[in-house]
Amino acid sequence: MQNHSIQKVYGLLLCLILISSCTKKDQPKIYDDEAIANEEQISDWLAYGRTHNERRFSLADDINIDNVSTLKVDWFMDLPNDVGLVSTPLVVDGVLFFTGTMNIVRAVDAVNGTLLWEYDPEVGKAVAGKRKIGWKHNRGISFYEGKIFAATWDGRLVALDAKTGKELWMVRTFDMERSLYITGAPKAFNGKVLIGNGGTENGPTRGWVTAYDANTGEEAWKFYIVPGNPADGFENDAMEMAAKTWTGEWWKHGGGGNAWHGFTYDAELDVLYIGTGNGSPWNRKIRSPEGGDNLFLCSIVALKPDTGEYLWHYQTTPGESWDYNSNMDIVLADLEIDGKTIKALMHAPKNGFFYVINRETGKLVSAEPFVETSWASHIDMQTGRPVEIEGARYETAPAQITPNAWGAHSWHAMSYNPQTGLVYLPVIHQGAVYSDKGIDLDTWKSTEFQGGIGVSMSSPEKDPREYPGSLMAWDPVKQKAAWIIPQMNIHNAGTLTTAGNLVFQGRPDGKLLAYNAKSGDILWEFDAGLGIAAPPITYKINGRQYISILVGWGGGYAGLGGEKAAKLGWAYRAQMRRLLTFSLDGNATMPKLAPPYIPKAIDDPDFVIDEALAEIGESKFGNCTACHGRGAVSAGMAPDLRASPIPFDKGAFTGVVKDGTRVGMGMPAFPDITDEQLDGLRNYIRLVARNSLEEAKPLGKAEQTTGH
Repeated sequence: MQNHSIQKVYGLLLCLILISSCTKKDQPKIYDDEAIANEEQISDWLAYGRTHNERRFSLADDINIDNVSTLKVDWFMDLPNDVGLVSTPLVVDGVLFFTGTMNIVRAVDAVNGTLLWEYDPEVGKAVAGKRKIGWKHNRGISFYEGKIFAATWDGRLVALDAKTGKELWMVRTFDMERSLYITGAPKAFNGKVLIGNGGTENGPTRGWVTAYDANTGEEAWKFYIVPGNPADGFENDAMEMAAKTWTGEWWKHGGGGNAWHGFTYDAELDVLYIGTGNGSPWNRKIRSPEGGDNLFLCSIVALKPDTGEYLWHYQTTPGESWDYNSNMDIVLADLEIDGKTIKALMHAPKNGFFYVINRETGKLVSAEPFVETSWASHIDMQTGRPVEIEGARYETAPAQITPNAWGAHSWHAMSYNPQTGLVYLPVIHQGAVYSDKGIDLDTWKSTEFQGGIGVSMSSPEKDPREYPGSLMAWDPVKQKAAWIIPQMNIHNAGTLTTAGNLVFQGRPDGKLLAYNAKSGDILWEFDAGLGIAAPPITYKINGRQYISILVGWGGGYAGLGGEKAAKLGWAYRAQMRRLLTFSLDGNATMPKLAPPYIPKAIDDPDFVIDEALAEIGESKFGNCTACHGRGAVSAGMAPDLRASPIPFDKGAFTGVVKDGTRVGMGMPAFPDITDEQLDGLRNYIRLVARNSLEEAKPLGKAEQTTGH
């Protein structure tokens, strides 16, 4: 009897062990802040910048300078319903997660690309019949303790079960009647998830960030970036302090500062850093007429992650007037400088200076220009402030300024390789002429969904370099470039660097390249057949290292890039969007994409253009430019309206623009638009279409001979 009882006990224990083992196997691993901050692991890509440090560096070296030339496609996934793809995927425990057009989140097997689940937040339904403006793409998602966090264009923050894709909770982060939007990745950390928003140019906005409980979605805290009306009282001491740096009635203009990108959590120091946006409007003479630094515009602000309490700030562009936001990535590393180890953060904002800041104190360590900076000569190391060039604020006359509003570095991610000691940075070399001539500074105002910036810009006589962009390897200790690769387009995609002494980057011309991280030599080149706007990632599973990237022309250059971007040939839906994954052992056969295509304008000779209406349409078309392009020249984010038959038909055009018949495809409705404005848009589109057809006519023999 005793032996029989012992056998029963052993049997029961064995069953419990097996059940426990199966349960653990079926459940996703739980990753906390320590795991997300771990630079040693190479199997996963757990955060937007791979780890909490945002370095986009991996110790994986299976793919290296000696064998990268043999890299081939391992698997791919066609994405026929997507358009602009700009996001950074995540890889967690063998599953790759990514967000696509209209904020659809997908989970796929990271080894073979099999779709595991898909979550559609139905953004089209959410914005149907409502005023909406902004971008339908998104830069990424966040992962924390078994949950995926995603934000939607229309302002929702969603928590999903990473195993099943089931929605766990959803919160609305701003009122739908506001001209705000979300394009950035949420930041999950320390039991919370943070999100901001964009929309500085769309109305009188006052920026803020909000942290929510990662388990419940309940609001934990909110931090405003600029102060509100003093008569209403201040939310905290930081806002009271900031208000002293503003003048006039700034709150009527909103102030700006929207934090749409650039969140970093320091797991070692338990500090949250946020990069803040530019002013609303851009022109300080309107929003703060007697001057002032206008805190916390264009700053890095350090907060306590549990409470959102202000710790310190460093302002990169006091009282900015050029759209020089500091929403760019914030990268953490320990740097050896002058014989001392500095717990540093590195930041390359739009204004053209590369900053190294002591992240324990917020004190400036060094700052040097990485492009031409005609608005400021240098950063004063005693005060930490830029020394501005006289006239840069277009006080009495137009000012030619470098960099322009695209910025010297935009949101396209930089990476840092601790083995080479270099930062790999997508750089823009362009200028602009800023002027507020003709603008009534006393009466100018912005309204919701109409927006405005309070300044006009035009192209300079000459840009600072013969090439508009570059890939730059920057030494943050020496504060100088180690090497520079000229590039013939701007908005080249973000970078990835590895212990294989490699740097990977995609370009608008559709090329994905691998460079020697020390020398900049090109070691491998792949033609993806479509412009690349997203950064690559790497991970290692079952002994195989993979490189993965989303290929789907998108981002601001695909909307506002003009003729030059349009000539790349990535017209709206002309080519299939894809998720590509490479390895040294790849042998996938991938069909070629459709060749580059440039839409040709069409015309209806019976359509009589009313010039007065066309002028009304031109003024109204400002709301359309972000997607359809200035002058209706689409670079691929949306259809080229000059080549579309829809404006010919008043009923069809009204249905799309006013009634929102294509809202599910990302075309928002404008329910308040008048019949006169609709007719104006149709006349304006016909006018620019005819003008482009005239310009495209071949020259006659006499004209060819004389050159006239």
